[in-house]
Amino acid sequence: MQRYPLLDTIDTPSDLRKVPLEQLPALCDELRTCLLETVAQTGGHLASGLGVVELTVAIHYVFDTPNDSLVWDVGHQAYPHKMLTERRARMASMKKRHGLSGFPKRDESRYDDFGVGHSSTSISAALGMAIADQLNRRENAHIAVIGDGAMTAGMAFEALHHAASLSANILVILNDNDMSISPNVGGLSSYLSKILISDLYQDVRSRGKKVLQHLPPFDGLAKFAEDRVKEFAGFSNLFEDFGFDYSGPEDGHDVLALVETLQTLQKHQGPKLLHIKTVKGKGYAKAEAAPVDYHGVSTFNIEQGLVNGKAGAPTFTQVFSQWLCETAQRDKKLIGITPAMREGSGLVAFSEQFPERYFDVAIAEQHAVTLAAGMACKGSKPVVAIYSTFLQRAYDQLIHDVALQNLDVLFAVDRAGIVGEDGATHAGSFDLAYTRLIPNLVVMTPSDEAQMIQLLNTGYAHQGPALVRYPKGQGELGYIPTGNTHTVTIGKGHIVQTGKKLAILVFGTLLSRLKPIAADYQATLVDMRFVKPLDIDLIKQLSTNHDSFLIIEEGCLLGGIGEQVQQIIHQQAKHIHIHCLGISDEFTPHGKREEILAHYGLDSSSLRKTVDQLVTANNKPQS
Repeated sequence: MQRYPLLDTIDTPSDLRKVPLEQLPALCDELRTCLLETVAQTGGHLASGLGVVELTVAIHYVFDTPNDSLVWDVGHQAYPHKMLTERRARMASMKKRHGLSGFPKRDESRYDDFGVGHSSTSISAALGMAIADQLNRRENAHIAVIGDGAMTAGMAFEALHHAASLSANILVILNDNDMSISPNVGGLSSYLSKILISDLYQDVRSRGKKVLQHLPPFDGLAKFAEDRVKEFAGFSNLFEDFGFDYSGPEDGHDVLALVETLQTLQKHQGPKLLHIKTVKGKGYAKAEAAPVDYHGVSTFNIEQGLVNGKAGAPTFTQVFSQWLCETAQRDKKLIGITPAMREGSGLVAFSEQFPERYFDVAIAEQHAVTLAAGMACKGSKPVVAIYSTFLQRAYDQLIHDVALQNLDVLFAVDRAGIVGEDGATHAGSFDLAYTRLIPNLVVMTPSDEAQMIQLLNTGYAHQGPALVRYPKGQGELGYIPTGNTHTVTIGKGHIVQTGKKLAILVFGTLLSRLKPIAADYQATLVDMRFVKPLDIDLIKQLSTNHDSFLIIEEGCLLGGIGEQVQQIIHQQAKHIHIHCLGISDEFTPHGKREEILAHYGLDSSSLRKTVDQLVTANNKPQS
């Protein structure tokens, strides 16, 4: 007996469109079960995909994908889409080296119209496609699927504002599940809830349906009648005021109703918005009850669900979390800010212990940084907890609103360097290069948990903007030092071991891998700690008694700190050989962190080989 009798007949959306309409609910059940079983075995994003099974089936059933364009916002929810678009047989390779990406990716499939990973880009991208097709006289549909969490970002509203002024054929599907990764916050979330529970709105919809009982049937009558009754009642909403033809809220788990609604909207030109209500984690009770826990998962037993294993070594995120709470206990000026990453950035404990000083600004990185600047103007000490890749979205605010005014803001930059399975869209490859250029900003790279706390203390005590960047994962010590209030002298590195001929300068946590190697080869090992201000005096001193340098940074080489170190050394002695290791000029592939480190020669084995080659070259007699 076939496990998935309907799903096994489908490799492409054209196969899906051959399935009789009445069998779509059964197909959705199979797709949801297959998704759950697959992610339980591979790990990956789960709850988001479970919540859009019916929507995914309905879109591909109604629209002519890939001729019609479909853009998924962020992409956490795109696993069912991948399973229906020629990739179900490869789902076991999800997020593995050379396997499927965890997000839609243009070079992976012709059905992935736009590469995503960051939030709130879908409407802009779909609108751009719609305009281009209109100019080229192509009558394709263009669909953007965006969650209510992603809709909070300013970019989404910029796109809505632009789209409403055009006649471009675009359908925005607002997937409202009251969640981003964490529960949604802010005015838009409250507004959408009011639409759902408004007595007036539900009465208007009910009246529209009653009108149908007295009119002869014709295509689009339900929508027509509802719109006329809403006009008569004087009811409108934000999206209609923007100029969109609004439909909903609809049940996002009724696939037959979704197909009917999409078929109706398919025939209407111009900007349209369909508002659907879904449940994140739908169909798996454990995920419905704990959607945050089941947003991204490791492998697990479906019957048992996620279990708390033995407590392992703390992550750098957990080190930051404890430091934040301890510091807030000592200083009432401290304010914690996150752009919708409470769990990921380690602010759960802080939000519970200091709720009046905790601010989740939703997916609004630009606002988060300028909000912090405003707080600093009034004597508060804001700490912005943000991923390296998401700080890129607030680069202008970092420069113009914080650094230019020399305001007292501390940035705790998580997921710096190589992140692993999430790949290029989430890699923290560029922060060293783009922050070291900014005047007034102190940039620090701790090598372990104890030093991380000292550098956080240093940045917090500094009167001006400061940034501490740290990677995903665990540190060398394996524990969180408590009660550490020490600071270090800004701009000074630390010589870990004094050797000869070869000097190894390390920025960040890869230092622990170099300690035994430097000892074996009698090389000088330096924990640089500060990217800006750089310890120029130390570098000049080392260049007087070393023949070669190895510079290691977990960031992009092009524009990275290694370039500045090379300039300083060659100003002192042009004959010194310098070798830089870091991320080469490419977007970081996805895979396990150790695999990607090895790809760039930053794993322990490759580092030892590089040091051996440099030492051997130094020992060769000069000709």
